Amino acid sequence: MSKTNASLMARRTAAVPRGVGQIHPIFAESAKNATVTDVEGREFIDFAGGIAVLNTGHVHPKVIAAVTEQLNKLTHTCFQVLAYEPYVEVCEKINAKVPGDFAKKTLLVTTGSEAVENAVKIARAATGRAGVIAFTGAYHGRTMMTLGLTGKVVPYSAGMGLMPGGIFRALYPNELHGVSIDDSIASIERIFKNDAEPKDIAAIIIEPVQGEGGFYVAPKEFMKRLRALCDQHGILMIADEVQTGAGRTGTFFAMEQMGVAADLTTFAKSIAGGFPLAGVCGKAEYMDAIAPGGLGGTYAGSPIACAAALAVMEVFEEEHLLDRCKSVGERLVTGLKAIQAKYPSVIGEVRALGAMIAVELFENGDSHKPNAAAVASVVAKARDKGLILLSCGTYGNVLRVLVPLTAPDEQLDKGLAIIEECFAEL
Repeated sequence: MSKTNASLMARRTAAVPRGVGQIHPIFAESAKNATVTDVEGREFIDFAGGIAVLNTGHVHPKVIAAVTEQLNKLTHTCFQVLAYEPYVEVCEKINAKVPGDFAKKTLLVTTGSEAVENAVKIARAATGRAGVIAFTGAYHGRTMMTLGLTGKVVPYSAGMGLMPGGIFRALYPNELHGVSIDDSIASIERIFKNDAEPKDIAAIIIEPVQGEGGFYVAPKEFMKRLRALCDQHGILMIADEVQTGAGRTGTFFAMEQMGVAADLTTFAKSIAGGFPLAGVCGKAEYMDAIAPGGLGGTYAGSPIACAAALAVMEVFEEEHLLDRCKSVGERLVTGLKAIQAKYPSVIGEVRALGAMIAVELFENGDSHKPNAAAVASVVAKARDKGLILLSCGTYGNVLRVLVPLTAPDEQLDKGLAIIEECFAEL
């Protein structure tokens, strides 16, 4: 009996807890670059990229070759028991790429949540303080500390009770929704007046472009003022680049475009082309604040993932993917704005930094009425037409595009045509 998506979904429902969500009722069998083939043999154009993990595309030949070579050498020792060169080489390359004119060191771990957890640990050890300020609309992970930092209760922490204390919420600047730079800075000052003295705050953590929150880009002027505020009070600035990093925004790290450098930077997702690798890079003096044994993990910085990451960074250089990112972004934004011009009452804004692209939908053009139903409809219709899309946003009313940067123009155009068909059918 041949496998079907329906039969596998039935098995999944019986075997996997319902808390593990699934956007599309599809089981992938194979993939190449920006095309995914399901178990029934149907092909889909992938505009999701494994949620920003496949900037270099599915099964890039260079990444697969590097992993295959490493598989035949060494798969695991635990770096804290017996070290291996690929870990060190990845750290050296990340130290060179992360913005900031200061000596840096890098810690490798396995997931984005783990990277954020460790960034907070490092900030607390370096400052001797415990408090952390995060922002509305933030997404930093699903572990306990990161759930506290994440600014969305449903579905991430619903039913689990209160998350860890010592976390305070500031307003993320968002011109579309009436939050100015002044408003955002004032909200941090209110925390200092009402909730915690600056001397009790170890770090302020921010996504230069919000991920799950809706792909809102932090203004450069805000980042400069936030940097100055952190410097004034001895607070560490943590840039969460888990989703923006590894070339998604047109520079290898989005903070390169923000005019300031963070003290600590987290990264994950596309850094290793689909293999689990994450990390924290920061000022050497802060990174060294924790004594030996206080950082690490059994699988942290797996030699397989490190080999993949080194290949990914080579692919970016050889295939000029940062330039490609900009051209992909321009092509898609131009096409999406042409669709917006046809449906202005539904599409409120098309925004992007590089190829990190969002389309926000409203009811009758009213920015106070998020249209999550229309987003859900477009995502479902697009799937039926062979295009995989994602949604995001605090109210679920944002379409997001995270297509592999290696996708050919013909697929980008076909994806745009499908999106236009979906809006025509709303």
